[in-house]
Amino acid sequence: MGIFTFLPDGKTPKQTYSIALSVALILHLGLGAALLFNADSTPKPVAMPKNNMPVIDAVVVDQSKLQKQVEKLEQQKAAAKAREDKRIKELERRAADAQKKRQQEADRIKRLEQERKRKEVEKRKADDAAKKSKAKADAEEKNRRKKEQERKQAEKAAADAKAKRQKEEAAAKKAEEARKQREAEDRRRKKEAAERAEQERLLEQQMMEEMSARQQARNQQVLTEVQKYVALITQTIQRNFIMDENTMKGKSCDLKVKLAPSGFVISVTPIKGDQIVCQEAVKAVNKAGTLPVSQDPDVFKQMSEINLKYTPEF
Repeated sequence: MGIFTFLPDGKTPKQTYSIALSVALILHLGLGAALLFNADSTPKPVAMPKNNMPVIDAVVVDQSKLQKQVEKLEQQKAAAKAREDKRIKELERRAADAQKKRQQEADRIKRLEQERKRKEVEKRKADDAAKKSKAKADAEEKNRRKKEQERKQAEKAAADAKAKRQKEEAAAKKAEEARKQREAEDRRRKKEAAERAEQERLLEQQMMEEMSARQQARNQQVLTEVQKYVALITQTIQRNFIMDENTMKGKSCDLKVKLAPSGFVISVTPIKGDQIVCQEAVKAVNKAGTLPVSQDPDVFKQMSEINLKYTPEF
C-alpha cells in the first residue's frame, strides 16, 4: 500500500518527505497497538448470517513484522537524507567551480585591459617620436636644398662665357660620340638577343620533341602493363565465378572496381549488364578479396579505379 503526499507551500522535498515518514510511522505504531490490544481480548462467537455468508477471521499483527517495517522506513529515511546531502554537496561544488571560473575570466579581462592601455601609451610615445624625427629631417632637407641652390648659383655666376662655349662644344661632341656608341651597342645587343632567342627556341623544340617521344613510349609501356594486369584480374574473377551456362551464356557485366595499392578490393559496383552475371561477378571479386596490381606507381594510377567487362566463358 503506497503513501501519497503533496508539497505544502514553502516546504522543500526533503522536509515533505520527513513529515510524511513521521506520519506513516505514527499510523503504523497506532495500528500495531490496537491490534495487540484486541489480541488480548477473548474472541466472541460470531453468529452466522441467515444467508450463509462466510465469516472473515481477524489476523493478529506480528510484532516482529511491525518492527521490521519500522526499521525499513528508518533505512529509507536515512538513504533519502544521504542522497539529498550528496545532491546539495554537488550543487555547492558546481557553484564554487562556476564562481572560480567567473573570477578567472574577470582576472583575464582585467589583464587584457591593462595590456591594451599599456600598448596605447607606447603607441602614443612612438607616434610622438616619429613626428619629431620627421620634423627634424624635413628641416635638415630644407637647409640642404637651400645650400645646394646657393652653390649652383655661385658656380653659374663664376663661369666664363668662353669657357662656357668651349664646354658646350666639347659636350656636344662627346654627346654625339656617345650617341653613336649607344646605337652600335644597341645593334650588337639586339643581334645577340635574336641569336640567343633562336638558339633557345631550337633547344626547347628539341627538348619538347624528346619529351614527347619519351612520354609516348612510357604511356605505351603503362598501357601494356595495365592490359596485362586487367587480364590477370579477369582470370582471378573467372576462378571464383560460379557459372551457369543455361542462364549466363552470351551475357556479360560491366564492373567498376576500386583497389588499394596492395590490391585489396575497396569496392566493386556493377555498372550495367545481366543481373545474374553481375551478382556472381561481384561475389567473385569479393571472394578474391585482393586482386593482382602493379607496383609501378604510374601503372597503379591507371588501375586504382578500373572498369571491367566480364563475360563468362563456357
